[in-house]
Amino acid sequence: MSEILQAIASRRATKHFDPEYRIADADLTAILEAARRAPTAFNIQNYRFLVVRDAEQRRRIRAAAWDQPQVEECSALIVMCADIKAWEKDPARYWKDAPEAVRDGYVGMIRSYYEGREQVQRDEGFRSCGLAAYALMMAASAYGLQTCPMDGFDFDRVGEIINLPSDHEIVMFVALGREASAPKPRGGLLPLDAVVQYDSFA
Repeated sequence: MSEILQAIASRRATKHFDPEYRIADADLTAILEAARRAPTAFNIQNYRFLVVRDAEQRRRIRAAAWDQPQVEECSALIVMCADIKAWEKDPARYWKDAPEAVRDGYVGMIRSYYEGREQVQRDEGFRSCGLAAYALMMAASAYGLQTCPMDGFDFDRVGEIINLPSDHEIVMFVALGREASAPKPRGGLLPLDAVVQYDSFA
């Protein structure tokens, strides 16, 4: 447990990665395998991980991301996307290992919950990607790597660059690799009682 808590406490956004470092394919796969176990409503697994390694593709994305160097310097750039319509794409597959009655029940619930509720579909996709992104960052930490969650970019332009499907939305980037320099000191944390309330807001 102490390792998990230490990873949470020490996680910082890395702005400068070692551009010479290459993450092993097996390690990256293991990190992605861990991240895809993040929870999703009705188990619809509506997060999508686009791994960008191609140098020219990274260059184009960097130009759309305020020229932030971590886009090119990191070992792997993960574009976290939400499949907004995942709920209607063969929903039985999300419960394929469950008994038939359970599977049929969940398929019905999925349809009744999401159908005609576009805002809910989008909100659920973004929540799922947020959970998966944090799982990705914690898994990377277990492999001795550092990460940088990012949203400082032109979402529409990046969507064009990556040929984003029309029923997907980009949520954020997660850059991961080996840091080239330690991050700046933490800016500061609010006191616990400034962010935690109990039972209701006063």
